[in-house]
Amino acid sequence: MGMDQTTHRFLMNRRRALACGAAGFAGLSLRCSGSWVDSLLSLGSSEAPADVFKGDAPDAALWALWQQRGWIKEASHYLKLDRNVQCKVCPNNCLLAPGDRSHCRNKVNKDGTLYTMVYGNPCTFHVDPVEKKPLFHFLPGSPTFSLATSGCVLRCLNCQNWEISQKKPEETKDPRGPELRFRPPLPSTLTLDEFSRLSLFPDDAVAVAVALRCPSISYTYSEPTAYYEYACDTCKLAREHRLKNIIVTCGSIEDRPLRDLAQFVDAAHVDLKGFNDEIYHRLNSGKLQPILNTLKTYQELGIWFEVINLVVPTYTDDLEMIKRMCGWLVQNLGPDRPLHFSRFNPQHKLDHLPPTPVEILIQAREVARSAGLRYVYLGNVRDVPDAQTTFCPQCHRAVIERDVFSVTRFGLTDGKCSFCGTRIPGVWGSPQAKG
Repeated sequence: MGMDQTTHRFLMNRRRALACGAAGFAGLSLRCSGSWVDSLLSLGSSEAPADVFKGDAPDAALWALWQQRGWIKEASHYLKLDRNVQCKVCPNNCLLAPGDRSHCRNKVNKDGTLYTMVYGNPCTFHVDPVEKKPLFHFLPGSPTFSLATSGCVLRCLNCQNWEISQKKPEETKDPRGPELRFRPPLPSTLTLDEFSRLSLFPDDAVAVAVALRCPSISYTYSEPTAYYEYACDTCKLAREHRLKNIIVTCGSIEDRPLRDLAQFVDAAHVDLKGFNDEIYHRLNSGKLQPILNTLKTYQELGIWFEVINLVVPTYTDDLEMIKRMCGWLVQNLGPDRPLHFSRFNPQHKLDHLPPTPVEILIQAREVARSAGLRYVYLGNVRDVPDAQTTFCPQCHRAVIERDVFSVTRFGLTDGKCSFCGTRIPGVWGSPQAKG
């Protein structure tokens, strides 16, 4: 049924009601896309709800202003449990009583209905090179219109964008003052006051991307799963206008929402933050298995994606763990899936740790290559030979060379090595090489 939302009613037995946090309720209402009821009601390992912000919904006055702006929309993929609701977009499975706010900070239960507060109100947007996502095998050298709202489904101790990912919508936007929509013709500048009350609805985002001559829109910086409804609607409209959609994600999302979104996704960057469930819990407040499931689903659906692993000292710099991770990637995703090792820099709650030693990144690259991965890159480093170079796996010549986020040499012809004709996996356009 595509993105249309449908309501279904069921009877719950007591065991299932208890698992969903709905003891004492005889019926429930399911808000989802399509009729995938069994998958949403399954009692899997991700069923236990995450901690939420009790009684933290906006007051009536602020809620009314938010509604006037159009920044509130009923959420998709959730269960109605009498007056309680349970979000089913990500493995947090937030169970909210009326007046509660979700783990990601973006959703609230208002009078028994789940709403998102981040619809059409991004707290940041930019034009980035696609290499910054990072995506090295997708439309190299092209610009991508990149946007984000507040909120995230994880709480990473090392988050680089914690100023927005760990904030409530009300801490990044202000519905007071004259309404302002960002759309062509584009203003040359925006004040902080203008930005705080600015709206960028899906049709605005598409119009802006077209005006800026960006062939793609990236949902990035924080976490698109946390602004799922906004991302979905924008992706759908962008596809209608022949723009590409790029999801930059931690991968912590449930299967049905992922598949509903993926039908409009052209490329993804998935952050595999480690390969140990205990470390995922300590470092990211997340779980490993949902991310592995996401990687497998993207592989199954044939969507181009690349994997990044941030090497954090004392957390994810264990070469034996990296070896296990690379073996899993080869076995489940194949040797042609690009892997980016990224250098950690002191951020957020881990500012006491040193940057990742470059030697560890070089060793990790060798481990990955020895495991059979053919395209391994190093990020956030300078002066490391061929850190961002793509080599042909057949003749071993450099076919794409990069300097930070710029393509300096492009040696592919119709997606094939210009020297030996070997096809290089990816989605290739006509890059504008610099230098």
